[in-house]
Amino acid sequence: MKTEIKNRKGQKVVVLVELANNPKGLAFVMHGLGGFKEQAHIQTFADAFKEKDYSVVRFDTTNAYGESGGNYENATVTNYYEDLEDVIAWAKKQDWYHEPFCLAGHSLGGFCTSFYAENNPSEIKALAPISSFISGKFSIEVRPKEAIENWKKTGWFTKKSETNPKIIKRLPWSHMEDRLKYDLLKDADKLNMPVLFIVGEKDPGTPPKHQKIFYDKLPGKKEIHIIKGAPHTFRDKEHLDEIKKIFLEWINKI
Repeated sequence: MKTEIKNRKGQKVVVLVELANNPKGLAFVMHGLGGFKEQAHIQTFADAFKEKDYSVVRFDTTNAYGESGGNYENATVTNYYEDLEDVIAWAKKQDWYHEPFCLAGHSLGGFCTSFYAENNPSEIKALAPISSFISGKFSIEVRPKEAIENWKKTGWFTKKSETNPKIIKRLPWSHMEDRLKYDLLKDADKLNMPVLFIVGEKDPGTPPKHQKIFYDKLPGKKEIHIIKGAPHTFRDKEHLDEIKKIFLEWINKI
């Protein structure tokens, strides 16, 4: 079932709900910066939950490249997080809602789902932040100093989309200013639910060393998997198959 809801700003948010016949639980799956709900890796996370008889909710945030409203140039950590909150608030009013639920997200989606879990730990059954953005400080650290200075000076960061090379992505410096307000490490001790980390060995933006710092701060049941040869966004069938296998085994344990 695909439906449209309005976020707190009155913008269109497109939500995809796939209900299990005899659900064992509910999972929300969230894409990353500029992503969309049908990306191969997002579909892989969702399929793993569906195979284990979970109902799954995916959605396109605003200010991304999916079916929801907004413009990528206005994308912020804050707006993505608020959209997640608004989708969950809407879900709570539906007859299929189930709590505690699972959260999984990639990159900025990994941050948002983790931040929601830190703020609402009693609602969360398990968490899977995949290749997650962790803090604004780390986001600055992984970029060359000249690139940061140029972004600040010109006011814009520009790059070709890896998913669709015809798209040129542009973000204003205000995006980084917003990002610098956030740090998952501060309240990591609240994440006492089972947590699954997966990251590509060759991920330059959210590298394994940063994931391990976050992982080490968590108090509960946790596991981390580094996908050999994989970049930040998983596209190769070999990597996606490995990730799905990891997810299926993890879901069995939660």
